[in-house]
Amino acid sequence: MGSTGTVLRELRGAQKSAKGVSLYSRYVNRPAGRVLAAGAFRAGMTPNQVTVASGLFTYGALAAVALVEPSWTLAVLVHAALAAGFALDSADGQLARLTGRGGPDGEWLDHVVDCGKLVLVHTAVLISFYRFGELPSDAWLLLPLGFQLAAVVTFCAGLLREQLGKAAASARGPSWAVPQAASPVRAVALLPADYGVFCLVFLLLGAPGAFRAGYAVLAVVHTLFLAAFLAKWFRELKGLRAG
Repeated sequence: MGSTGTVLRELRGAQKSAKGVSLYSRYVNRPAGRVLAAGAFRAGMTPNQVTVASGLFTYGALAAVALVEPSWTLAVLVHAALAAGFALDSADGQLARLTGRGGPDGEWLDHVVDCGKLVLVHTAVLISFYRFGELPSDAWLLLPLGFQLAAVVTFCAGLLREQLGKAAASARGPSWAVPQAASPVRAVALLPADYGVFCLVFLLLGAPGAFRAGYAVLAVVHTLFLAAFLAKWFRELKGLRAG
């Protein structure tokens, strides 16, 4: 693997399946992560170092949300850092598949950083609401807590569904798990639940009322997605037991 172009071609061939991935992740975040993974490969970085870089961008942006008074400048900087952190979150896995240097330690670190991100992002919004929000009512302080609950439960339940599904597939043999093609309709439907789309709301930080409204809409949407996901995953796991 010599040139960056060659590395990018190798990365394209090592992509994860598009099944269950929204249009944003498929056509924006993964390609951006591919470019960053190629740069990290050329720089001699390890996948774990890329994961740490992802965390630094993300956590730094969220600390700014909590500590700095909202403005349009902050909005642009926070979104840019969150988008970079999300792209690096894709890059670490791509780099691991390219180099064959992935392992349980890297997967563990990636999930720890992701879990911390889900907790911190809504904590940062809560602190910003409290310090700078001039809220119409103190009830608005409950919104980030509810959003945080929906996000963490979705993350943990989805991770458990994935691991239990893998265990069932391993026990029943490779013929049991039949690959399914990616659905364009599902890719569009998943857009509101995509973390990259969620990060776009921070571009409204310069207009606190608009930010609160956009954040509230996303909270409702994520809660509805959580209910749908929980019902779907429960049925699937029940089916595994029945089968």
